[in-house]
Amino acid sequence: MAVLKYPFFLLGVALLMPTCVAAANQPPADRQTPADPARLECKKIGHKLGSVSVRDCYNAELKSSGASSVRGQPILVREYPPLSKRQPQARVLMIGGIHGDEYSSVSVVFKWIKKLNRYHSGLFHWHVVPLLNPDGLLQKKSSRLNANGVDLNRNFPTPDWLNQTRDYWQRRTHKDPRRYPGKAALSEPESRWLYEEIRNFRPDVIISVHAPYGVLDFDGPPEAPHRMGYLHLKLLGTYPGSLGNCAGVQHRIPVITMELPRAGTMPSRGEINRMWRDLVRWLSRNTPKKDTQDAYATFEDTARSLRSVPIRSKPVPEKAIGG
Repeated sequence: MAVLKYPFFLLGVALLMPTCVAAANQPPADRQTPADPARLECKKIGHKLGSVSVRDCYNAELKSSGASSVRGQPILVREYPPLSKRQPQARVLMIGGIHGDEYSSVSVVFKWIKKLNRYHSGLFHWHVVPLLNPDGLLQKKSSRLNANGVDLNRNFPTPDWLNQTRDYWQRRTHKDPRRYPGKAALSEPESRWLYEEIRNFRPDVIISVHAPYGVLDFDGPPEAPHRMGYLHLKLLGTYPGSLGNCAGVQHRIPVITMELPRAGTMPSRGEINRMWRDLVRWLSRNTPKKDTQDAYATFEDTARSLRSVPIRSKPVPEKAIGG
């Protein structure tokens, strides 16, 4: 019997050999390559948004910007760089998800990323950020605010920021927590990164996608677009600490704010396509603006003046609450 068992023993050793060798070739647990943060965030986005699958997010080929949210979630960006045989006409920065509960603003940007994946011609140099506020979106109950309870679209540097934002927040919104501007301009990692992105990328135009007012807003050097798809121009005014005030008015960079009609419902495929065509047409006819290019020469001077603390100025004019 002992003689008969011996071959079976050898067979068992042989079957175990590949597993043992594979295990031996694996690096120790503490030295294994960490998971790609972009893929981890894509899983969260795909499980949160009904119109963006995990696969859609993977296919967007987003990369970490190197910056993180309050809770350490990466801010992801996709670049469509110049092509070797074509000098781009202009640089375009597109942003979605500044407010975490505006689902459609994130989803539509993903749809336009899909278009750029297929049709990027090199006419423009794009930086696309589909979700600036991951902490706001990627929680059980999504929030307009970031994890510190700050409205990122009131946290950008504008003249007399502290006095003006406090006056507006207290008097105009009656301390609405959904519009809390924070303790100081650029106090939040998300807004701080975006301001640095503008400083370094030097976009000729910024496209900011929001919801749910169903209009087209504009700040910066004229001419404003009159319509994009079913969105018609209706100026909402400027607010202390808003991106439109900071980049459009102070730094003279055109800021197109596309306010989709509904935060939780996507536009039709036809409307998404029409908005995209109108956007590209406007960009091709209106960028770059000399006023914007000249303003970049004084960007640092403007930035320093916005971060200073001047004497209290007059309250801002009454405006509709939006953005």
